[in-house]
Amino acid sequence: MTLAIDRRSLLLTGTLGLGAFAIPGFAQTPAVNAARGFTHSVASGEPASDSMLLWTRYVPTDGGAVELRAEIAETPDFAHVVAGGAQITGPWRDHTAKITVAGLLPGRTYHYRFVAPDGTMSPVGRTRTLPEGDTARFRAAIFSCSNMPFGYFNAYAHAAARDDLDLAVHLGDYFYEYDNGHYPAPDEVVGARLPEPATELIHLTDYRLRYASYRADPDLQKLHRLLPVIVQWDDHESANDSWEGGAQNHQPDTEGEWNPRRAAAIQAYREWMPVSDEPWKAYDIGTLATLFRTETRLLARTEQRDIAPLFKQADPGAALKAFRDGAWVDPAVTMMGSQQENWLAHAMRGSVRTGQRWQVVGFGTILGNMVMPEAAIGWLDPKASERSRNYTLRGIAAAKLGLPFNYDDWGGYPAARARFLRSSQAMGANLVVLSGDSHNGWAYDLGQDGKPAGVEFAGHSVTSPGYESSTHVDPKVIAAALVAANPELKWCDTSRRGYMAVTLTPDRVSCDWVMVDTVTASNAAAKVGHTATVARGRNVMA
Repeated sequence: MTLAIDRRSLLLTGTLGLGAFAIPGFAQTPAVNAARGFTHSVASGEPASDSMLLWTRYVPTDGGAVELRAEIAETPDFAHVVAGGAQITGPWRDHTAKITVAGLLPGRTYHYRFVAPDGTMSPVGRTRTLPEGDTARFRAAIFSCSNMPFGYFNAYAHAAARDDLDLAVHLGDYFYEYDNGHYPAPDEVVGARLPEPATELIHLTDYRLRYASYRADPDLQKLHRLLPVIVQWDDHESANDSWEGGAQNHQPDTEGEWNPRRAAAIQAYREWMPVSDEPWKAYDIGTLATLFRTETRLLARTEQRDIAPLFKQADPGAALKAFRDGAWVDPAVTMMGSQQENWLAHAMRGSVRTGQRWQVVGFGTILGNMVMPEAAIGWLDPKASERSRNYTLRGIAAAKLGLPFNYDDWGGYPAARARFLRSSQAMGANLVVLSGDSHNGWAYDLGQDGKPAGVEFAGHSVTSPGYESSTHVDPKVIAAALVAANPELKWCDTSRRGYMAVTLTPDRVSCDWVMVDTVTASNAAAKVGHTATVARGRNVMA
């Protein structure tokens, strides 16, 4: 199917993306890459009490350089423009523009737009600065793991329709780098939701086009247009199970060196996302909390350990014990690297000293300890792959020695985990960890050296399938067994999609796991599936 969209229609609508996915096959057509004008609506991010980063993309008719102006006002009619800025953009940055507007007031809702040289205007966005001083309540929606072919972004739609959110946070896997037909398989694709390019993402043009396809989704556009979003990447914005020197889904023999691919992924991310070029950052929410954005993938992460080869040795049990007592606990194995660890410790300590009530840290992967219950082998669907069966059997054997089954999350980095939690304990932090990656919902009481260290609210995915995809047992049975086998785990849901809504107050933080009714149809209906709460000074859930 070929979709023809002329410049006049683009200028009249102000955006290509609104309703785009109501057009069958839209994500696969050349229109995504060939559009002109304001192609992908607007977005805001990097909120502060007196500034905001504003984002848009504008392609002029000749495809060359263009100067855009940003305007921001307290009313949607822009009767009084209170601040603004300008930027020259062009093909060197894929025609994206990011302008940080200063001189704003704290805790205020603003409306913003971009103006092109010919007088055409972008859609009007809405954003909100962070508060200053005493703050009674602040609420944020937390997202992760959005795989377009697996379904509709109903979680984004539900959050965008709310009127009680101050912020959105995306913890990674904003898109997936696979070629079409890989994940999901062809028979699992929902509707015509196949993004461009059809091939795996390797080069800068690939990553840019994948962003263009995803950012054309109307529900994702609406979320960005109505809420400031703090974003951080995980692995799929580059390649599956990425680390500083490579990735599971990167084959140097056929795909070239890792560093150019990593650089391309980072460049496209910084072009297309409403985020600064700082790899990590802290955000003060009045005196209520400090939110910390971290980087745990591409800049300093040590390669993940793999226990599969240990089971091919003459004595797998002895090999596992040697691994447990040696390589697994090596202090050089790091998620963040010493520079970021030092920054985070100092920044958190500063937050505690200045009286911030909560220290909220966003990580791409789960921090809570988790082992595989012996019953898990009986949960597998008879049609489950041999890979899933071997993964489960290895996890059960590892659990008998106190070892986790997932070495791509913090379970594979116990020394780094201990350093972080001990630092938090020593400074007296009221720690709340927010994490994604797993596709399912989890609530943990985090401990270190036998003492409470904080709580973790781990989010389920927007669309990506989770634990339930390879099992045939009632999810409630699985959840009960996982909780029973893992002392830190207090609750989990292994079958539903959605997002978390976290509410901060001076004395209490609560998390709602919002479950959408479906991802196989465009339907924003959802309900709260579980709520967990922590009181200040406790560092364990109520």
